[in-house]
Amino acid sequence: MTRFAFFNGKIVPIEEAKVSVMTHALNYGTGCFGGIRGYWNRAHEQLYVFRMVDHYRRFLQSAKLLLMELDYSAEELVEITVDLLGREGWTQDCYIRPLAYKSTEGIGVRLHNLEDGLTIFSVPMGDYLPVDHGIRLGTSSWRRVDDTAIPARGKISGSYANSALIKTEAQFNGFDDALVLNQDGHVSEASAANFLMVRNGKLITTTISDNVLEGIVRSSVLQLAQEQLGLPVEERPIDRSEVYIADEAFLCGTGVQISPVISVDHRTIGNGEVGPVVTQIQKLFFDIVRGNDPAYGHWLTAVPQRELVMG
Repeated sequence: MTRFAFFNGKIVPIEEAKVSVMTHALNYGTGCFGGIRGYWNRAHEQLYVFRMVDHYRRFLQSAKLLLMELDYSAEELVEITVDLLGREGWTQDCYIRPLAYKSTEGIGVRLHNLEDGLTIFSVPMGDYLPVDHGIRLGTSSWRRVDDTAIPARGKISGSYANSALIKTEAQFNGFDDALVLNQDGHVSEASAANFLMVRNGKLITTTISDNVLEGIVRSSVLQLAQEQLGLPVEERPIDRSEVYIADEAFLCGTGVQISPVISVDHRTIGNGEVGPVVTQIQKLFFDIVRGNDPAYGHWLTAVPQRELVMG
């Protein structure tokens, strides 16, 4: 059970971290958030948090897009989060949610002349999507919000109404998630994850100008594919029909982690099983995030054992 949150400049019991129904962000979606995972290594008795500084740098960039002034650096937010996680004492995988929001209580659509609030909390979290046997996608009838409407590279709270419409439609139609197209009809991403595919010996993903989030896990996977697998990487527009003839495909992100895709629009990807490249990327990724690959230890922040309350 979540016990604490960072709220109004200090760590308080979670019950005290509340806002008014008049809060601007609740009424207009004028907030931004981050998603960060912590992984428990039972053998080490250690909680590792993946690329926390990078996540907080992107979080602060999202806040900047909304004209927010937060009096914290990425490094200071890391320190606060380590303190918070130490008090929670997680001995299981967890998810950390920083949220910046327009905290002024009142009516009126704008970004300027408003107060900014910040909260951070964490919850236990296992797999968001199946990571073992693969998932099935259906192309969404909804298009990804364009960067000319809402900044796609920011995790803006209001834009996730688009993701919610996409996700629910996909699941109502019998799919695990969706393949989402941009306004030009090219592949963008999934409901809330980046999309990658393997074709003709290359790892291919959409460009950041295709209205995708600049994913931390995405950038990690691209780096690992080149450094560890010697796999050429291409970032370019992807046609919907090209996905159907991919050798392998997968989603990646903090929530979905590395989720293999075995079919799109009822068309089998590859042989319909988790392919060898995705299998290797999965192993690399999970070894790294659980602290079992010292070569990438710099990507992890360990919550000091002395701060964990075991039980």
